[in-house]
Amino acid sequence: MFLQENTQISQDMPSQMVMIELATSYWISRSLYAAAKLGIADLLKDGPKSCDHLASSTGTNAGSLYRLMRALASVGIFALDEQECFTLTPLATYLQSDAPNSIRAFAISFGEEHYRAWGDIIHSIQTGDSAFQNLYGMPVFQYYAQNPQAGKTFDEAMTSVSATDKTEITGEYDFSSIRKLVDVGGGRGSFIASILKANPTIEGILFDQPSVIEGAKSVLEAEGVSKRCELVAGSFFESVPSGGDAYILKYVIHLLDDERAIAILKNCHRAMVENGKLLLVERIIPPGNEPFWGKFLDIHMLIAISGGRERTKMEYEALFEASGFKLSKIITTKSNVSVIEGIRL
Repeated sequence: MFLQENTQISQDMPSQMVMIELATSYWISRSLYAAAKLGIADLLKDGPKSCDHLASSTGTNAGSLYRLMRALASVGIFALDEQECFTLTPLATYLQSDAPNSIRAFAISFGEEHYRAWGDIIHSIQTGDSAFQNLYGMPVFQYYAQNPQAGKTFDEAMTSVSATDKTEITGEYDFSSIRKLVDVGGGRGSFIASILKANPTIEGILFDQPSVIEGAKSVLEAEGVSKRCELVAGSFFESVPSGGDAYILKYVIHLLDDERAIAILKNCHRAMVENGKLLLVERIIPPGNEPFWGKFLDIHMLIAISGGRERTKMEYEALFEASGFKLSKIITTKSNVSVIEGIRL
């Protein structure tokens, strides 16, 4: 998006140069990854530092690090002051480990295994199969299970990225008519906790795999909603807890092909009360040539997640119809994440 804005600003740039910048845009992402991995933003939290100081702290070559920092400063990430010291910029603060909505873990995770999988993009385009699985010999989540440190970084990345989304969703969608909300595949519970905190009359059920549910109790207790949220473990491919008048799935369906997605949605249909609601939190791909980050996220799903995909409104309507629902409403947030509401038929 930054590169897109730069391209729009540089309207006088020759078209060939625009294409060269686009072809080499990974230079920015790789430089960003290096700064995140080295923890540069954390070192600048207390004020400007010379490149010699930063190099000494990170075990890097001062001249090479200076060149990296100078390049990042040219696109608004860090800045060089009159004393030849580097400082944080508003963008660079998001690379701090403990900053609100930090993307440091995201930059590291997607700069390592996922970046290497993108290097094999032709495999996915030719075969329709996951380049990640072709490269690493196993699906992405199995890889994380066998490589705990990489898995931990990925989990931190997803948690930080979804923090803004959950705030926008609870602010934009009206949950007040719901009595019992079932969060299907809700992880460790931070999302349903935010909904319950904002809606004190709702009772919740958090449903996920046993290994995930184990870590949810402390999250719900810390958020002060544990007394209103039941924890249930199981597989959503087999069944989901019954009795809810609304079932919400956040970033679940985009991980699945249509057949598996419909199987889960049918389980929700069977479990919910008459006239219950289905709520999907996903990105909806707009038609035509409209710029949309989700269109490239869709390619990432092809490369990294076997069967994963982003979908259009029509494709979600088809999923709903095949599962016994009618798509009734779509609410899109500022971050282009939508709440897709369906009514049980």
